[in-house]
Amino acid sequence: MESIEQQLTELRTTLRHHEYLYHVMDAPEIPDAEYDRLMRELRELETKHPELITPDSPTQRVGAAPLAAFSQIRHEVPMLSLDNVFDEESFLAFNKRVQDRLKNNEKVTWCCELKLDGLAVSILYENGVLVSAATRGDGTTGEDITSNVRTIRAIPLKLHGENIPARLEVRGEVFLPQAGFEKINEDARRTGGKVFANPRNAAAGSLRQLDPRITAKRPLTFFCYGVGVLEGGELPDTHLGRLLQFKKWGLPVSDRVTLCESAEEVLAFYHKVEEDRPTLGL
Repeated sequence: MESIEQQLTELRTTLRHHEYLYHVMDAPEIPDAEYDRLMRELRELETKHPELITPDSPTQRVGAAPLAAFSQIRHEVPMLSLDNVFDEESFLAFNKRVQDRLKNNEKVTWCCELKLDGLAVSILYENGVLVSAATRGDGTTGEDITSNVRTIRAIPLKLHGENIPARLEVRGEVFLPQAGFEKINEDARRTGGKVFANPRNAAAGSLRQLDPRITAKRPLTFFCYGVGVLEGGELPDTHLGRLLQFKKWGLPVSDRVTLCESAEEVLAFYHKVEEDRPTLGL
């Protein structure tokens, strides 16, 4: 007969697996009702044996008491924003500056992905377990939003796989898909609550709630795109290689990531995204 510890471990592993399939791979294997049944079973066992609850358990996404105010987290590596270009001419000028700086005829490969309109966040994992999360803030110091980030089901509380670094700071965007934005505003109109002007404001407002129980009710999601702190481990040298490694560890990455071999291919990617934008749901 299995021990209680074994039952808990198996349930947590199974739930994490199905969260990964649903949120990262977009390939669920079980219906929502079965997932809910497994979660209830885990909750019941943990209620009977509270001494065996772990911080990374799937049941521990929501639970922190409301805050009086956000504390501050200083970024060990500054969170800098990227420069923008707004037309083809500006991009081609940037491409030329890159080529000139390389001072050779080596071909430049571009890794292209979507620019999401959400809130930039930093998430720190130690030995694969989520320990803190912060907003960008002024790039040097951000707000501690750990309790709220834990409620976002697309973000794993524990990484899986091999060669996970001792300390890994993942950076990415928390955002609200269009369908979720419309539902929030629909609910707000029905109850007389605040109606948000756009998905970015809704995502920011949801993530900066002092009560994580409110954040947990908002259909936020997350894509990672970079790294800050990296200790006790390695990552591939290329941007695409890093994104693929993140995905292996259970972190969600946009499926609209494309390697382009020329400036012309980059512009073609841009125009394709612009064409598909009404159907992206982002």
